[in-house]
Amino acid sequence: MEYTKSEVLQYVKENDVKFIKLFFTDIAGEVRSLTIQPSILRTAFEHGVSFDGSAVPGFMNADRSDLFLVPDPATLSVLPWRPSHGRVARMYCNICYPDGSPFEGDSRLILQKTLEKANKLGYTIKVGTECEFYLFKLDENGEPTDIPHDRAGYCGLAPLDKGENVRRDIIMTLEQMGIEPQTSHHEAGPGQNEIDFKYSSTLKAADNIATFKITVRTVAAKDGLWATFMPKPIEDKPGSGLHLNISIHKDGENLFEKDSPESKHFIAGILNHIKEITAFLNPTEESYKRLGVFEAPRYVSWSSQNRSQLIRIPAATGDSFRMELRSPDSSCNQYLALALVIAAGLDGIENEFELMPPCDKNFYELSEKEVLEMGIEKLPENLTEALKLAKESDFVKKLIPQVTLDAFFKMKES
Repeated sequence: MEYTKSEVLQYVKENDVKFIKLFFTDIAGEVRSLTIQPSILRTAFEHGVSFDGSAVPGFMNADRSDLFLVPDPATLSVLPWRPSHGRVARMYCNICYPDGSPFEGDSRLILQKTLEKANKLGYTIKVGTECEFYLFKLDENGEPTDIPHDRAGYCGLAPLDKGENVRRDIIMTLEQMGIEPQTSHHEAGPGQNEIDFKYSSTLKAADNIATFKITVRTVAAKDGLWATFMPKPIEDKPGSGLHLNISIHKDGENLFEKDSPESKHFIAGILNHIKEITAFLNPTEESYKRLGVFEAPRYVSWSSQNRSQLIRIPAATGDSFRMELRSPDSSCNQYLALALVIAAGLDGIENEFELMPPCDKNFYELSEKEVLEMGIEKLPENLTEALKLAKESDFVKKLIPQVTLDAFFKMKES
């Protein structure tokens, strides 16, 4: 359910909500929050709530530090793990300057602007996610260890799969918040789990990624475990990805289901720009240890169903037809990542990029030389290379304001 401002005010009044957490995301993708009381909620909607932007890395300098959080009423949700008496609710926020103008470093706003462009072109974008994470044991002091929660493998069962009850609690908590998981299972790594989500509007999907990560960490901590979304927490085991399932709709029709020229142009646009946006999809040094092993992609290619490819078209029926981008991981800022991926796809449509032929080879059975001789390019080898490509990209500069780019690059190079 999506609320209006008046409905939020009424809900808070009638449902014993005593604390409202205003969530926002910094440039690195970390969720931060400021808590207000119901007495100033109306003011928050009308004028925003001030916070010190200079205290958030990459946002502001001390000489011009004031920024304001403006809650989005459509994102209201009660936090189920907090007490039912004196409830705690949360809303995601947009960020603005004191004069009400948008703050260019607000990654949620950058995604919203990208979606506005898609809508003007007549397209609606829907996104579903596949989120992988690891569970580790805590020591006697409650600190994380490097000991996995279990030793089960892909789609393992209890008692080897000790994450079954944790996943159950996570899913039930998410459902209380109006989020729709579809499938869950143990992944290939020891202590590794995956939960997949039904497609939704892109902005809601991005907000839900943040909610999911908070929920997983909270539920795991209650069970005496440490949850991590690090892309490669165990060196010789599978990494954790954030697979993005994307479909394009026009005039009520799924263009992937129709196998339309526009759907091909969309994929071609992403493949064309993928190297220059990889720094935002895989923004840590550790991200590049994941790519190229255990079914994580290394090359710029696509195929139907083949899991060694960067983009695949999963087997599906009806409205479930989509493309799956397999390179991103959860260390990314999902708002920036989705904005760049969707903008790349739209660029492909607008300029009618031709889609390269599909590659049905299993790259894990081929040498790098054999793949490159096929004319297929590699993703960046490391973060340094990815950042260099992003800095040189006119496409990236058109989407993300220079002041935000400078802050991002400074953060990643420090």
